[in-house]
Amino acid sequence: MQTVTPTYAIFHDEVQRALDHLKDRPELSEIFRKCYPSSLLTTAERLADGTSFVFTGDIPAMWLRDSAAQVRPYIRQVGHDPDIQALVGGLIRRHARYILLDPYANAFNKTANGAGHQTDLTDMSAWVWERKYELDSLCYAVQLIVDYVDATHDLLIFDHDLHQMFRVVVETIRREQRHDTDSSYRFQRHNGVPGDTLGFDGRGTRTNFTGMSWSGFRPSDDACEFGYLIPANMFAVVTLGHLARFAHDQYGDQTLADEAEHLRAEIAFGIQTYGIVDHPKYGPIYAYETDGYGNYALMDDANVPSLLSMPYLGFCAPDDPIYRNTRAFILSPANPYYAEGKFARGIGSPHTPPGRIWPIALVMQGLTSTDPAEKRALLDMLCATTAGTGYMHESFDPDHPAQFSREWFGWANSLFGEFVLRLVAEGL
Repeated sequence: MQTVTPTYAIFHDEVQRALDHLKDRPELSEIFRKCYPSSLLTTAERLADGTSFVFTGDIPAMWLRDSAAQVRPYIRQVGHDPDIQALVGGLIRRHARYILLDPYANAFNKTANGAGHQTDLTDMSAWVWERKYELDSLCYAVQLIVDYVDATHDLLIFDHDLHQMFRVVVETIRREQRHDTDSSYRFQRHNGVPGDTLGFDGRGTRTNFTGMSWSGFRPSDDACEFGYLIPANMFAVVTLGHLARFAHDQYGDQTLADEAEHLRAEIAFGIQTYGIVDHPKYGPIYAYETDGYGNYALMDDANVPSLLSMPYLGFCAPDDPIYRNTRAFILSPANPYYAEGKFARGIGSPHTPPGRIWPIALVMQGLTSTDPAEKRALLDMLCATTAGTGYMHESFDPDHPAQFSREWFGWANSLFGEFVLRLVAEGL
C-alpha cells in the first residue's frame, strides 16, 4: 500500500520555538528534540486510501490505544498543520474500520497479512495482530475524535462508518456488563505466561453485575485479575458522554444517545458503589480492579488509563478528595508496583520485571500534578534515566537505568514531549 509523504512544516516550527526556549538546558533540549517528533516521523504513515497507520515502534502492529495516545500530544497542532490534520483524520477513519471489523481486537495489521498471534484460541482474522479485549481501546478511539473535532471543528469526519462505530462501541460495552452470561468472547494463549491468557477456558474469573463493564485485559496487555478494571470504566464514563453528544448532534440518533447516557450512568454508579475501598491509612481510595463480589486489587499500573491518569483523561479534578487519597496510596510503597532507586521513584507494572519504573508513569504523574516542584523533579528524573539514548523507554531499573526494556517505544516519547511543552507554557 502506497504512503503519502508529508512535510509537517508548521509542526517543525513549533518544535523549533520550544527548542529556542530550552536553549539554556542543552540536555533537556536534546532529549525533547529527539522524543517529541519521534512518533510522528518514525511510526506514523499516511496511506493512499486516506487512512493512517500508526505502529508502536519496535512492534509492526497498530494498537488502537497506543496509536491514539501517540498522536494525542500533536493535537495542539492539528488545527494549524494540514499534514497533522490529515494524519489524525486518517487514523480516526482507520480506527473505525478496525472496530467495525472486530471490536474485541486490541491490535491490527496494516493489511490482511495474517501477522501476529494467529494461534491464539479466539476468533482471529488475517487483519488482527492480537485479540485481547481491552475496554480502554474503544474509549481511546472515541477520545481521539473528541480531541480532533475540538481542535479542527471539522464535522465532515462524522461519516457513516463513525456512526456505525459508535453503535458497535455502545453495544460491546453494554454486552460486557454481563460478560458471564451475554458474551461469547473467549481468549487463550498457551505460551506458559499467566498474564497472556484468561483462565476458566478463556472466560476469565467470574464477575457479579455492578453496572460496570468487563475487560479481559489491562492497558499493559496483561490479563485482569478481576474483571472490572476501574480506570478503564472511568475512561468509559468520560467517552460515553462524548459519544452521546455526537450521536445527538451529528447524527440525530436520539436512541443511540439515550443508550450511551444510560450506559454511562450505570457504569458511574458501579464505580462509586463497588470501586471504592476504605483503606486503613489513606481513607477512601479507588481500587484498580474488582469482581463485584468484594474482591479487590489495590494497586496501580503504569499504563494509561491508570488511576493516576484520571485528571488527564477528564474523569475528575486533580483536587478531588478520593483521587488525592488514591494518588497518595499509589505513589507509596503500599502500591505493590511502586519502586524507588538512586535515580528515580515511581510506578511500574507487573508487565515488566519487579522494581522497574515506567517513564509513562513518571510523565503522567507530572501531567496530573499541581505542584511545580514535583513537576520539575519528575522532569529531572526523566532526563537522568534515558541511559544516554535521549529517548524514553518502556521501563528501567531506577538504580541502573541502562537496564531498560523497549529501545523504541513511540507512546512514551510522544507523552514526554507533551509534558515538556506543558512545562514550557507554564514557564518551566
